[in-house]
Amino acid sequence: MLKKIPNILTIGRIIIVPIFVLTFFLPGFYGDVIPCFLFIVASFSDFLDGLLARLFREESKLGELLDPIADKIIVATALILLVMDGTIKNFEVIAAIIILIREILISGLREFLAKGQVNLPVSHLAKLKTFLQMFSISILLTGDTGNKILNFQDYNAQTIGIIILWLSAFLTLFTAYDYLRKGIDHAISEDNK
Repeated sequence: MLKKIPNILTIGRIIIVPIFVLTFFLPGFYGDVIPCFLFIVASFSDFLDGLLARLFREESKLGELLDPIADKIIVATALILLVMDGTIKNFEVIAAIIILIREILISGLREFLAKGQVNLPVSHLAKLKTFLQMFSISILLTGDTGNKILNFQDYNAQTIGIIILWLSAFLTLFTAYDYLRKGIDHAISEDNK
């Protein structure tokens, strides 16, 4: 039973998405706190399912398939909702676009490399990027409630969230370039065979 927990957590992350969307539209305090809480739970479950899969040596094909999909669905949904309600606006939308494009790019790259049975391990920098990305989205989801709680002089929660979002977008570009370079090197070496 314990060995099935990583897959249950991954599937749970996918199930959270429609609930997350519905609660995002709740007015006031609950519309700020509940989606933020659900996003944090989903983000933590991403860390936990990988840890448990390695701990129990139960890295299943189902988990391998669903884990990246679950991650991308929750992040993409949150970013789209935050753009839609104007939390992420103007040039800040570029940071969200960079993150979404990288998610699509890396998915395609992993699929391509998997055909050649080439593993694309997650770098420490990519893990830092993911943490900053999840942290920034969590802050941005707190809305007006977060601004009341977290207010450092000229920097409210939304400003801090946007700054961290830009930092994660910069790391996104850097890690995407690194992964893309490895993918292109592999494709060229395969073409030269």
